[in-house]
Amino acid sequence: MEFAHLPLAAVNFATLPEQLVNGLLLGAIYALIALGYTMVYGVLKLINFAHGDVYMLGAYVALFASYFIGYSPARLAVNGSPAPIMSGPLITSIAYVFVAAGIIGLILNYRIKRATVGLRLISACCIIFGFLFVLIGKYEPRALNLVIMMVASMVVCALVGIVIERFAYRPMRAHSRIASLITAIGVSLFLEFGGAIFLPNSPPPSIAEKVNPIRTTFTAWIVPPPPALAQKVDALKPAYEETKKELDAYIDRTHESLYSLSGPGAEIKSRADNAESAYNDALRKASSAGVSLTVPYSRVIIFVSVLLLMAALTYLVLATPAGRAMRAVSHDFDSASLMGINVDHIVTFTFVIGSALAGAGAMMTATFQGTPLTSFYGLLPGVKAFVAAVLGGIGNIPGAVLGGFLMGLAENLVVWAGYSEHKDAVAFVILIAVLLFKPGGLLGSSKVEKV
Repeated sequence: MEFAHLPLAAVNFATLPEQLVNGLLLGAIYALIALGYTMVYGVLKLINFAHGDVYMLGAYVALFASYFIGYSPARLAVNGSPAPIMSGPLITSIAYVFVAAGIIGLILNYRIKRATVGLRLISACCIIFGFLFVLIGKYEPRALNLVIMMVASMVVCALVGIVIERFAYRPMRAHSRIASLITAIGVSLFLEFGGAIFLPNSPPPSIAEKVNPIRTTFTAWIVPPPPALAQKVDALKPAYEETKKELDAYIDRTHESLYSLSGPGAEIKSRADNAESAYNDALRKASSAGVSLTVPYSRVIIFVSVLLLMAALTYLVLATPAGRAMRAVSHDFDSASLMGINVDHIVTFTFVIGSALAGAGAMMTATFQGTPLTSFYGLLPGVKAFVAAVLGGIGNIPGAVLGGFLMGLAENLVVWAGYSEHKDAVAFVILIAVLLFKPGGLLGSSKVEKV
């Protein structure tokens, strides 16, 4: 058998910066899922193999939430894109209420002699959501749909995590590790094949592209092209964006199909196609003469959201009583119980946080990337996130984040090298290498445990 090898000259080094950035953005999702694995292992010393399937359920919840908002295929075909749930001024007014409530809560917390962490956290969340709603109300009221979908995914996944822990893992806690491991695999298979029966799978549905109002990209030049080519790109971009918006507005207004337009619609589509062709041609020529970095704004939103969630988790674990209790339980169940910690509540809380993070990652991936959903949607991301957790050091939160970013970078570099069909195999290659040379992971402990 002969294997075709990619010559080094065929690798386009001009696209390497963009692939590195895309790798970091992809790694952020892997890191978010890996945090669920590492938190559960840190507390229970259990690999929750059902975590990827919780991620799958989060994607389906986001799909159903988009249907509820008005973005189901049937309603889009009849009514076009629905109007925003709230007007911009109303969202802004609600935002000011949130900010005011958060500030009042922080002042009360400061003046109370016995400060409460719960009040401080609620106040901080009110201020964060308040500023988020200010931006949404001012710039894009339709982005409220994304907030609703994310909250729904996180809440439902958290509830699923509670059910899994209570009825699958808790009864096995007194048994051997291998029994718990088999139970985790059984829960995973139950969710996958049960989902194949009850969830829409054929044809695989996907979240409507129109639910995401932030579909534009931005281009930054690392090595600028000749001024004439750059000026041509800048001159053609407004016409491309305006005709695209005009075409979308026409389809929403008339409910015609994009592929069967006639009369004014056909004329608008022709102008949009010509503008897009001219812009893409100019951008391609400019990119070949320089080094550019083109990133969708939606991926930047994913990255920022993941960083905020990771920061909140780090604060929760390191600076709150619940986090201290989690760390105590992770060291020894019996000692933590003697210190007055309700071990069952802490374990359940750990599953809630990990599952909610998986739901957030699933919503963002399914919405911004538009990938079709099946009951096995979380299988590969779950495996890659598990490898990321092992790579960083299972049970170590900074290690899970580092491992996620490294996994994303490795996968995108394989694609950049021209071996995109092997990008999923890189996770298993990394897993074998880690187990051979550094079983404890990059930031994990090298202590050997008897299973």
